[in-house]
Amino acid sequence: MNTTVIETYISHLIEKSTAELPIWNIEKARAGKKSGWDYIDGCMIMALLETYARTQDKKYVEFSDYYEDYRIHDDGTIDGYKKETYNLDEINGGKNLFTLYRLTKKEKYRLALTNLYDQITGKPGQPRTKEGNFWHKKIYHDQIWLDGLYMCLPFYMEYEATFNNAKNIEDIYQQFKNVHDIMRDATTGLYYHGYDSSKTLFWADKQTGLSKNFWLRSLGWYAMALLDTLNLAPDKGSDNWNTLKAYFVDLMESMLRFQDTTGMWYQIPNLPHQGKNYLETSGSAIMSYSMLKGVRTGILTDAKFLKAGKAAFEGICKTYLLTDNEELHLGGICLMAGLGPEDKPNRDGSFEYYMSEPIVEDDAKGVGPFILAYNEYLWETSGNKDF
Repeated sequence: MNTTVIETYISHLIEKSTAELPIWNIEKARAGKKSGWDYIDGCMIMALLETYARTQDKKYVEFSDYYEDYRIHDDGTIDGYKKETYNLDEINGGKNLFTLYRLTKKEKYRLALTNLYDQITGKPGQPRTKEGNFWHKKIYHDQIWLDGLYMCLPFYMEYEATFNNAKNIEDIYQQFKNVHDIMRDATTGLYYHGYDSSKTLFWADKQTGLSKNFWLRSLGWYAMALLDTLNLAPDKGSDNWNTLKAYFVDLMESMLRFQDTTGMWYQIPNLPHQGKNYLETSGSAIMSYSMLKGVRTGILTDAKFLKAGKAAFEGICKTYLLTDNEELHLGGICLMAGLGPEDKPNRDGSFEYYMSEPIVEDDAKGVGPFILAYNEYLWETSGNKDF
């Protein structure tokens, strides 16, 4: 693997981006909109901050600080953030503010963290299903999506550990337990993309409330939600923590059964050769990161996970890291996928739906996890377990 080429690619992404127009937010670019406050940019900034942690090259933290400082005011209000939408995706970018607050000491970042936390636990706070889990968004009533656990719960855990004396961490563990008990398929060990607690939505099974399929990237979001929450929890070794660890190890074991010979996974991982199914970059990168970081942080102890995580990253490089006019591009990225709402009946969770969404290059939902996996991959070379 040519690390110089990848480092150049990362630098290219920074150099060609501004706070208003980052080249990695393909959704906004296609819509002709400037960037605001969303989880997509949050994924990319996290990847840059992890690269800083590994390299200590200040350009990564300086760009991240510039990017977030641009949209966060001195009172902690955030341009583009709307609490009243109660959208868990909006929480994801807040994870980076913990790091930036520690590095820069800017009070605005601490205030912004408090504003985001208020969405979760304030009054009225994020709406919940009857089981006690957060709705994915206000417009997605009674719904749990795997995506939302990643967007919110690691942030929730870090805030509790940093600022709230861990008062609410039982809530975090219980939400993971509910997902395990409701959304895990016992046959495959995989988790369905979504669950409708009301069992009324058009995409949900009327008996179980579950969506129809296992979507790779949502499985990846869930894997990272488990892993990052485990590493941020202040009660490592507790019964709750050990239960969460068991969920993570079980999921990684299950994913190994569906890993392709390329090292990657398919968009619908349990149906590898059906129809238009394809090897997908973002979910494969997330799984690579999850396995490699799981090993580095001691949560995964079997060497097979290190081997599989490395194979996944190398597979992405061989399959989708492409040169075009002497510039590097990362392809094979599913642009988006979701369930409903009612005015989008095509988003029905069917196999055909997941195959219909655009496949793009250089979107942060793939690039961010790719860089995260790259940083973890280099631990094997550097021998540094502490970055």
